[in-house]
Amino acid sequence: MSDYTDTPYGPVANQLLTLAAKIQLLVCDVDGVLSDGRIYMGNEGEELKTFHTHDGFGIKALLNAGIDVAVITGRNSQIVQRRMQALGVQHIYQGQGNKLPAFEDLLDKLDLMASQAAYIGDDVIDLPVMHSAALGIAVANAHPSVLQQADLVTRTRGGEGAVREVCDLILQARGQLESAQGTSV
Repeated sequence: MSDYTDTPYGPVANQLLTLAAKIQLLVCDVDGVLSDGRIYMGNEGEELKTFHTHDGFGIKALLNAGIDVAVITGRNSQIVQRRMQALGVQHIYQGQGNKLPAFEDLLDKLDLMASQAAYIGDDVIDLPVMHSAALGIAVANAHPSVLQQADLVTRTRGGEGAVREVCDLILQARGQLESAQGTSV
């Protein structure tokens, strides 16, 4: 018997799939994870970010499967607020220089334990929550120190579908990937 299971993104260690099957909450950073990390600023102070539709599909699929999704981000942005609301994400923590208190508040609100949560990040500000969650995930293009400390590194880069990869992994671990394919964004 192999220690790995095939996923659409490649083989994953069975021990990680076991952890993923217990996840009831996926928490995402925004800049560098749900977006590519670039912030476009215009002369009038307007700000633009890009979000990948694959990530939106994955988030909707998790929500439809009864798994909560939240974002905790260091910046404040109406763009993030609007995108998350459009996807049905109800737990949006912005302006969090220290993300751990927001994570603990979220667990308390949802009556969950850290052992039921996964966190996906890309930079050193994400490490305290990554270490607290049952499954600490880094996107493929995360900072090197984050890559070294992650339980799982996505094969997909932040802003290019990395969150979808994690959503698919959680759904596959729970035996719900096939049924989630009918989700609409």
